[in-house]
Amino acid sequence: MAEYRNYILNIPHLERPVIHDSCNILYPYCLAVEEILGLEVPERAKYVRVIASELNRCVYIMYWLAIYGIFLGHSTMFMWPAGDRELLIDLLEKMTGARVTHSYFIPGGVRNDLPANFEDVCLRQVNYFEKRIKEYADIFYDNPILIHRTEKTGILSREDAIRLGTTGSVLRASGVDFDLRKKEPYDAYEELDVHTNVLKEGDSLARSKVPWLDMLESCNIIRQALEKMPKSGTIRQKLKPNPRGGDVSVYKRTESGRGSLGCYIVSKSKPEPYRLKLSVPSFRNLIALPYLLKGEKLGNMPAVYWSLNYWPVEADR
Repeated sequence: MAEYRNYILNIPHLERPVIHDSCNILYPYCLAVEEILGLEVPERAKYVRVIASELNRCVYIMYWLAIYGIFLGHSTMFMWPAGDRELLIDLLEKMTGARVTHSYFIPGGVRNDLPANFEDVCLRQVNYFEKRIKEYADIFYDNPILIHRTEKTGILSREDAIRLGTTGSVLRASGVDFDLRKKEPYDAYEELDVHTNVLKEGDSLARSKVPWLDMLESCNIIRQALEKMPKSGTIRQKLKPNPRGGDVSVYKRTESGRGSLGCYIVSKSKPEPYRLKLSVPSFRNLIALPYLLKGEKLGNMPAVYWSLNYWPVEADR
C-alpha cells in the first residue's frame, strides 16, 4: 500500500498499527525519508519531536498497563492508568490537534509549532503525572496478589533474551542494557541524559516494572527537553510537492514504547518508496512466548503473555 503513495500521504497509514504510540512508529520512517531527501531537521523541531515521543511513550505504556490489570483481575490497575493517561493525551491534543493518531511527525520536522504557554502547562502536568505514577508502586508492585501472579513466572534468561532477538522492556528486564535513545541517539537525544532501566530477574514481574520505570525516565527527559529547547526557530523544512530521492536504500531505527522499531526504505528516484518495510518490536517479543510457557500452569498464561509488551495489531501490521 505504501508503495503507491508519496512520502507524505503514507504518514496516516503508518500510524495505524499502533495508534496509541503513533509518534514513535512514525519516528524511524521520518528519519529514513529525511536521509533519502537530504533534509536537515531544525533544532527546535528536534526537541519538539522528543517531547511528543516521550509523551506518546507514556500514553502507550499506560494503556498497556491498564490492559495488564484486566489480564490479572486487578480492576484498580485498569482504572488508574486509564484515567491518568488523559493528562498526557490532553497535552498531545494541544500539540497536534488530535487525541490519538496525531500525524504530527513529517519529513523535515513537525507539522506545527507548540501553542502559546505550552512549556509551562506541559511541565506542570508532567510533574503531576510523575507524582501519580510513583503511587503505583504501593497499589500495584507491592500488591501481594500481583506479586503472586507474576513473580518467578515466565522467566527469560539474559542469554535467551539475546538469542531470541527480544527488544525493549523485555530485553532490559532480563539484564541487558540496551536502549537506542542512549546507544544510538537521534535528534535531540544526543543532547539529553537518558538513564536506562535494567532489571535482572527476567520474570513477568520484572517485565511489568521496566515500562513503569521507563515512564518515570520519560518525565525526566521531557523536563530536560523543555529546558534545553530553543525558544524560537523554524519547526520544519519546506518540501516541494511530490519530493524525489535518489536510488538509495536506508534503514533507521528508534526506541518505541515496546522496543527497537526499524524502517527500511528503498528509493528509486520516485515520489513514492519502491519498497517499505517495518521491523516491529511486538513481533520480535512475541517469539519468546512459546519458550516462556513451557512448564507453566495454564493460569499463568495471561500474566506471561501480556508482560511481553506486545501489541497484536503491530505484530500483524
